[in-house]
Amino acid sequence: MRIIPSAASPQWRDNSTCKSPRTSFRKLLFHNPLLMRDCSTYQFPRTSFRKLLFHNNRGIALITVILIVAILMAVAIELNRSSRADIYDAANLSDGIKLTYIAKSGFYGAAALLTNANPDRTTLLDAWTQTEILSIQSKTLFTDGYFIVTVQDEAGKIPLNNLINGNKYNPDIKDILIRLLSQPEFGLDEGKINEIVDSIKDWIDADEEVTGAGAESSYYASLDPPYEAKNAPLDCIEELLMVKGITNEIFNGTKEKPGLAQYVTADSDGAININTAPKMVLRALSAEISAELADKMDEYRRKEGNDLSSPQWYKQVPGMENVNISPGLITVKSNYFKIISVGLMKNMTQSLSGVVKRSEQKSFQIIKWRQD
Repeated sequence: MRIIPSAASPQWRDNSTCKSPRTSFRKLLFHNPLLMRDCSTYQFPRTSFRKLLFHNNRGIALITVILIVAILMAVAIELNRSSRADIYDAANLSDGIKLTYIAKSGFYGAAALLTNANPDRTTLLDAWTQTEILSIQSKTLFTDGYFIVTVQDEAGKIPLNNLINGNKYNPDIKDILIRLLSQPEFGLDEGKINEIVDSIKDWIDADEEVTGAGAESSYYASLDPPYEAKNAPLDCIEELLMVKGITNEIFNGTKEKPGLAQYVTADSDGAININTAPKMVLRALSAEISAELADKMDEYRRKEGNDLSSPQWYKQVPGMENVNISPGLITVKSNYFKIISVGLMKNMTQSLSGVVKRSEQKSFQIIKWRQD
């Protein structure tokens, strides 16, 4: 009779008991001493990591030290950057102050030359015209900078504030201004010239009546941004940039064309110094003075020994015998001068400009001052 093993105790042919694989795996999983939870034997990797993370003080200390070092490095870098920025700012401020005083030295040096000049006669042979020498000498006065200074005689320019008498034209100054702008170097047509001259007159006269091709507040109110006509004398020639018809090109000039700013002034006693006026202004003094005659006048006044104490010296110039200039328009004295001084140091520049009035007591007064 064949004996069939019970399901609870399966046997092999050698009569040994056959154990279920599932029972063996359970025993292996739950009764193997290698897998006990008392941490004295092998542990799963997750259990080891948790112990390392939460029960190992040396690991926590290492992480803390790393965090502190990182924070200290960030703070040190920021402090270094901030300190360097402060040092650079202080150095720039110091250089800026030095540069300003270098430029001021040039300004006051030129003013000193003006006070030592002959007050009865101002010419292009005076010491104040030798500013190139003064500029070169400045390189020996400062260890790390120098200045370049120039002086312009404002009395040698056309006095725009004298363009009117009351609210009417001053015909002599009007004619001079028209002749100046009519010279071929400016390249302006008659309509544009009349617009400029009439607009300057309307800008400085006291009324709101439009003159010819000029403009009053009604025109300027239509611009963007709107503004009103000044209806008062010019304080500076830069105001001309607000006047109808005067563009930046006409005012400042270009490489090919001269600028109006070189030949007009808002600071003058009214008469034009024939000894120092630019050649284009000399040509504008009379319709009879050509470019060639202006060149001869310039040569005559620059020659040592020629008497320039009287405005009528131009009569001594060959070809000028029959030319007549209104005596009230010209003079040989100058009281107003514009000084431009530029300080240079390293790669920086500082520009100062101002108008000074010279007195007979060999002193001067600063009328205007500008720092760019």
